[in-house]
Amino acid sequence: MADSTDITPVPFDIDESLSMMRLFDDGMAWLSNNYIELLVTIVIGTFIFFLLGAMKRYAARQVSNNEGLIGYRAIITQAIARTSKFFMFMVSAQLVVTYSNAPADIVRAVSFLFTISIVLQVAIWLRELILGFFTRKLSSDPNQSDTLQSAMSLIRVLVTCVIFAIAIIVILDNLGVDVTGLVAGLGVGGIAIGLAAQGIFSDLFSALSIIFDKPFRRGEFISYDNTTGRIEEIGLKSTRLRAVTGEEVIISNTNLLDKEITNLTQLGRRRTRYGIGVIYQTKPDDARRIPSLLKQIVEENGAKFIRSGFVGFGDSSINFELDFDIISSDYEVVYEGRHKIGLAILEKFNEEGLEFAYPTQTTFTSAPDGKMIMPYPEGGFPVHMQES
Repeated sequence: MADSTDITPVPFDIDESLSMMRLFDDGMAWLSNNYIELLVTIVIGTFIFFLLGAMKRYAARQVSNNEGLIGYRAIITQAIARTSKFFMFMVSAQLVVTYSNAPADIVRAVSFLFTISIVLQVAIWLRELILGFFTRKLSSDPNQSDTLQSAMSLIRVLVTCVIFAIAIIVILDNLGVDVTGLVAGLGVGGIAIGLAAQGIFSDLFSALSIIFDKPFRRGEFISYDNTTGRIEEIGLKSTRLRAVTGEEVIISNTNLLDKEITNLTQLGRRRTRYGIGVIYQTKPDDARRIPSLLKQIVEENGAKFIRSGFVGFGDSSINFELDFDIISSDYEVVYEGRHKIGLAILEKFNEEGLEFAYPTQTTFTSAPDGKMIMPYPEGGFPVHMQES
């Protein structure tokens, strides 16, 4: 008696098999009918592949030999050096299938892979170009090296996320995926994150504005509101100053840029004005000599005389003004120069017998008929004053 074995039939997709056979037959027909065009395009594609590879190797050598140099040429060279082999291969493959009358299925497959490769490669090139541009701009000021490192770390993350997110969306769109919901979701998520970290991003972009626009740099003297000080550090969120009175002042970058800032370092010179008052008993000839005396004092102390002259009659003084410039951007030099000129004016006026005025009042007494009299008898002080 023969054994009977149950054999479970294996599912077989006849349509799939026929499709594969048809693709194979089309491929063989393509090879037999277009082998000359195929050989020519393969040779050309291979040449292009090696040409792109040679360009990449040349760019990589240039980057290695010029390490540390930052310029537009170096930025472009760095981007070329990041060309991927996958992109080079797909460029060659796209050329082959385009000009060799390849079957439609092969053309679609290669075109799809070529689209992915070119989108990713463009994203890589854009990332290198943008980061290179930021590095070049930020590295132009060696005093900002600490801020540069912190800023570049954050910029690198932001640029990479944004560029490759766009690249992924483009690839999915080419696959036929509906990316409308994804774009809307990313937009809503970005708005939510922006609102949650509004203060942080505001200070960050303000720091980048300071680094790029350079209204001031570390080590320079600035003045805003009632604060004057030297910039000690420009951070991603705040700027630290050392005030002329000695204390450290910390202000957020956003608040600082909202103010009217005077960069005292960029002046190259500092102007000082002195108001000088002499007593009314000063003789007119002596008063006429005051501007020339002040000019002599300023020039003897290495400053630049601007102007000096009479400006008005005060309650207790005849008023003059002196304007002069100290040719220096260093606040300490300016401070010392004002000190020397002020003391020199005091010394010169004492030598010339010119008296500085100060608030005084003189009381005159008159008799009932209007005649001026002494406020006490000519024989001496009043009795009650003598007894006291």
